[in-house]
Amino acid sequence: MSLRDRFHRWEPHFLPGGKWERWYPLYEMVETFLYWTNQPTKSAPHVRDAIDLKRMMSYVVVALLPAVLMACYNTGYQANLAVSAFGAEKGDWRGALYLALGFSFDPESVVGNFVLGFLHFLPIYLTTLVVGGLWEVLFAIVRKHEVNEGFLVTSMLYTLTMPPNAPLWLVALGISFGVVFGKEIFGGTGKNFLNPALTGRAFLFFAYPSAMSGDTVWVAVDGYARATPLGIGASEGMAGIAQAGYTWWDAFLGFIPGSLGETSALAILIGGLFLLYTKIASWRIVAGVAIGVIVTTLLFNWFGPENNPMAAMPWYWHFAVGGLMLAMFFMATDPVSASMTQAGRWIFGLLIGFMVVLIRVANPAFPEGAMLAVLFANVWAPFIDYLVMRWHLSRRERRYVQL
Repeated sequence: MSLRDRFHRWEPHFLPGGKWERWYPLYEMVETFLYWTNQPTKSAPHVRDAIDLKRMMSYVVVALLPAVLMACYNTGYQANLAVSAFGAEKGDWRGALYLALGFSFDPESVVGNFVLGFLHFLPIYLTTLVVGGLWEVLFAIVRKHEVNEGFLVTSMLYTLTMPPNAPLWLVALGISFGVVFGKEIFGGTGKNFLNPALTGRAFLFFAYPSAMSGDTVWVAVDGYARATPLGIGASEGMAGIAQAGYTWWDAFLGFIPGSLGETSALAILIGGLFLLYTKIASWRIVAGVAIGVIVTTLLFNWFGPENNPMAAMPWYWHFAVGGLMLAMFFMATDPVSASMTQAGRWIFGLLIGFMVVLIRVANPAFPEGAMLAVLFANVWAPFIDYLVMRWHLSRRERRYVQL
């Protein structure tokens, strides 16, 4: 008997009247994750082609794999670099396990870098998946609705925004806040207006700023401090970035300190192009963000205050540092919390691009502006769509009067 036949045999027990009726969301989650379903989408976000919502979310997970692989490698590379070159200590359980596996703290070892980074990525991801998944299943059982694969995307995005040395209790607290107050409290998938991954990240940033920002959280070695290019740019400008030894190519390829999955613009770009090719992500939103960033940056370059070091940062540096690329391709294009109308998507993207640069330049205490920019635009997305719809209706009314 095949596994599919077994699912068909078990299904009556989970349907209304069955002895396991209460656990139908769990059955449905596993069955539809493994096999294609012919059931139409019944709630937002609606998909208007042959692909269903579960497959769409699976595509996003696939698109994130380059960033995940680079997150593992660069996290280990930065830690090995600190241990070997600066005499830092890697004395936690990960370091002990890493040595027990026969590796040394050699930044030239590609496999060693990946394994050490994986030992940091996996606990954070598993904590996110288990804690956030429990909240998802709990709300699904109480409300008697399906467990949506959208959480797989949320959990991976949230993990990629974490510092590599983030305490696991902090990870659990943040994803709990993001899932409960960023999504489930509004009714679940399709009804939330904020990106749940960014909601959890923003909560941790404001509740525990010392664990989520500063110079000591970006390299997975206790007591070791190294600022990111974005942090240096906010305080010392481009001259400070060059003096610290960072090049644009380092930032673009991802060989810099930072959050787990935000350092490599190239890896994120590969996944982002896949999303655009498969039409999962809206190219209008991505183009709007890019144009907004470039135009706003050029305005600050030409007319910005000379005493603000971030005002002189070129636009191509903005794309290479911080979380802008991850936000542009994967968070701004969230089909639930972004604008729905075509014109609204342009406005939505332009607003994000403008806000990212504005926050980075105007607020030196918070040089990473992508997170707040996307959340700010999420709040305005329904109003943007409302104005676009009103404009369309008004235009049609004028045409009707003329006829």
